[in-house]
Amino acid sequence: MKKASIAPSLLAADFGNLQRDVEMVNASEATYHHIDVMDGVFVPNISYGMPVVKAIQKHATIPLDVHLMIVDPDRYLEEFAKLGAHILTVHYEACTHLHRTIQAIKALGMKAGVALNPHTNVSLLEDIIQDIDVVLIMSVNPGFGGQSFIENTYDKIKAVKAMITRKNSSALIEIDGGVTTANSQKLVDAGADILVAGSFVFKSEDPTTTIKDLKG
Repeated sequence: MKKASIAPSLLAADFGNLQRDVEMVNASEATYHHIDVMDGVFVPNISYGMPVVKAIQKHATIPLDVHLMIVDPDRYLEEFAKLGAHILTVHYEACTHLHRTIQAIKALGMKAGVALNPHTNVSLLEDIIQDIDVVLIMSVNPGFGGQSFIENTYDKIKAVKAMITRKNSSALIEIDGGVTTANSQKLVDAGADILVAGSFVFKSEDPTTTIKDLKG
């Protein structure tokens, strides 16, 4: 049975004990640290910027999966490359020239991800799916943790998976929002490769065990 890669979202970590939580994720069965960067413009919340990402990178021993929920992300691609981002994901809705942005991310040595908000049709990626390394499907509206999972996500995963197969793309499918052990296996069965979980991991009694359970 296929197992998912788990990317705990550090947005839900205890920022008074950030090193401790980063090291916990390092030692767990997680594949990535998921880092949500929000600007208060593209989404109605502000999370953290370069200094915090730098602090995370200092203690991280597994790759950084950086999700930019910001307008005009092209301004910061080079900075996130310098901060050690392994995957850099931008929003379809925030990029005027998405193909150019993807190529710029790859030229900087990172894997290029494209995120889709709940209202955005997956068919819009048809012409560039072969250039994308990760398709991140938002299963909640971006900006805040702890929201309820949107059930239409399963259909979107299946549609992206079919497109990947049809176009002979190697893109992975990542799910962000409302992921729990109650839906993780169904998400993987639909075609998901990477699962992001924030509150569900960090607010659990035993986050290490929760990560293992999510992995399946």
